[in-house]
Amino acid sequence: MPGSLVGELFLSRRALTAASFAERPVMLTTQQARPAAVSAAVRSPRGAVLFFAFAFAVIADPVSSVAYAIEAALRALGGDLTLLLPTMSLVIGLVVVVTANYWQLVRRFPQGGGAAAAAGRAFGARWTFLPIGALVVDFVLTIGISISAAASAVIALFPGLAPVRVPLALLLLLVVAGLTWFGHGGRLLFAVMTVLFVAVSVAVLVLGFAAPHATGHAAAGHAPGHAAAIAVVLAFPVAMALATGVEAPSTAIAQLGQLDDTRRRRFGRGTLALLLVIVGGLTLALTVLAVRLHIGLPAADSTQIADIAHAAAGPGWLYGAFQLTSSLLLLAAASSSFQAGPGLLKALAGSMDAPGVLPPVLGRTNRHHTPFWSVVVHLAAAALIIVAAAGEEQRLVLFYAVAVFVSFLVGLVAMARFARSARTPALVWLNGLAAVAVAFTLIVNLLRGWPMLSLLATLLIAGALYARWVRAGRPTGIENVESLAEAADGET
Repeated sequence: MPGSLVGELFLSRRALTAASFAERPVMLTTQQARPAAVSAAVRSPRGAVLFFAFAFAVIADPVSSVAYAIEAALRALGGDLTLLLPTMSLVIGLVVVVTANYWQLVRRFPQGGGAAAAAGRAFGARWTFLPIGALVVDFVLTIGISISAAASAVIALFPGLAPVRVPLALLLLLVVAGLTWFGHGGRLLFAVMTVLFVAVSVAVLVLGFAAPHATGHAAAGHAPGHAAAIAVVLAFPVAMALATGVEAPSTAIAQLGQLDDTRRRRFGRGTLALLLVIVGGLTLALTVLAVRLHIGLPAADSTQIADIAHAAAGPGWLYGAFQLTSSLLLLAAASSSFQAGPGLLKALAGSMDAPGVLPPVLGRTNRHHTPFWSVVVHLAAAALIIVAAAGEEQRLVLFYAVAVFVSFLVGLVAMARFARSARTPALVWLNGLAAVAVAFTLIVNLLRGWPMLSLLATLLIAGALYARWVRAGRPTGIENVESLAEAADGET
């Protein structure tokens, strides 16, 4: 399709593209032969391996959010541990609601696309740019907050590094960006890091609950009744950074080019279910353990999650393993955004045959198929954020929650419109109520002041992309750009 953003990508797609998690299947001579071969492959033991490798790699981002979301809630509560469990329970409840929306998105868009595809189909191509702008901001913030949190995890293990927090974070940033230069072979490593972190966390939790009630910081008192309820309602939006990454399965399924739509739906929904179980389970268990062990706000050279692990496991090897795996998981989450973000910019830049809305330079790749100038853009933006926040992830949590919730809100409203068109009132009410809850969360965070910068950046980027799209002649297929970026990533 001449002048289309996605034309060249469609032309370059192979009939049976394998994602980086599985061996390439043998090319078939006819498209009709594909479903039988695909079904046989997925029913094999290798299909199960493919699912777990895909799922654990994709959920690295939301699982890593556990490292700072609980502490963020406690800070918003002024250190009141007695209100921490109700607050995090409310957070998990909203995560369930948001996940239910992406469950519908996976069903409707089995070839990927997420909120961007939903907005484009529901309201027209121009609305696609709002979730895309939110994603661009989200990818940069994911890198910044994940790198900062990884530096904090290292400092908690080696407190002597506290004076060099910012240089340490920038060094980690350069290492992750440098590894990204060599392509996209790290997904299996992301999966391994996620599994290791979950396994070590379970060991820490078992020891923590087996130990006698502990010796941590005393819980602060709280106002009873309505005052406590208001405190919880105002605090939980801060911890909604835990929901970041929930959208990943709905777009990442585009990488699974060797599967048919039915299998992609199963992979996407299975990943969402696994995400809920792991993220929800770890969050609630660590929250209960924090309350049980009286682990309040940490010192400047530590984190709450590190204090929980130290109180539960002691200063031995398990505590060291917990800090190591959490820092590596956070770096994996940053690396994932270092791949997805530049990949999105590359897709928006188009190609020689199908020019896009961004300058072609952002689509130039090295021999490892890495869009290096787009990586440099993300590196510079993340470095600026890290320096501005002094390498402290808790300063970035509010900004983080705002960006991704713009995308959540657009996706929910779009799905409510689809449900209304399909005359399914139960889904209309579900998506409508979820949209109200997400909008409330967004507004509360914006009223805190500085997070307004995230919304402003989202709107500016969305507006600039829209203006360039209009100037380029409104090329078709813009609503598919995110899924095609993931598909091209999978081919690589």
